[in-house]
Amino acid sequence: MDLFKRLCAVWFKMQGWKAVGQIPAHIKKGIIIGPGHTSNWDFVYAMGAMHILNINAKFTIKKEWFFFPMNLFFMSLGGIPVDRRGSGKNKESLTDAMARLLKEAERLFILVTVEGTRKKVEKWRTGFYYTALKAQVPILVGFMDYAKKEAGIKGIIYPSGDYKSDVRKIIKMLRGVTPKYPEQACLNPRLDD
Repeated sequence: MDLFKRLCAVWFKMQGWKAVGQIPAHIKKGIIIGPGHTSNWDFVYAMGAMHILNINAKFTIKKEWFFFPMNLFFMSLGGIPVDRRGSGKNKESLTDAMARLLKEAERLFILVTVEGTRKKVEKWRTGFYYTALKAQVPILVGFMDYAKKEAGIKGIIYPSGDYKSDVRKIIKMLRGVTPKYPEQACLNPRLDD
């Protein structure tokens, strides 16, 4: 057990939290979503749970944030710099950049928030879904439940191409999950166009 994993386990125990869920061994890549993102603490609990569960989760961040000494900090946490400033044909969307990273990697899990903010929203951003579809990887439904003091993986969805149907399955998995600030959470997003 590495030192950081031990520290995460001790911290979880001191806080009364548990890391729950697993990713089957045959799944080597995927998008891990974290619906109900309402606090900066979500990242702390999510990354702590990922370390305890031996899931080497990464997250994307603008390349502009990768300057010394911040680059060392973000890389140690699992940050992957993404350059989206290209122009014309060379401009790569974040969805395309993440799909490319997943296709090129032998083993990679990218953690994303579906809301894209900690503020109240009515709909989820769809990039996580189309990234998984393009890269042909599963979506792992992560969660932080502040009432039960649990964080980890709730389940797995293989995107079918029917966004609304697949998101309804994700919503069912999240029933009973309590975010830190429930009034700001979007665990039942609008699915109209």
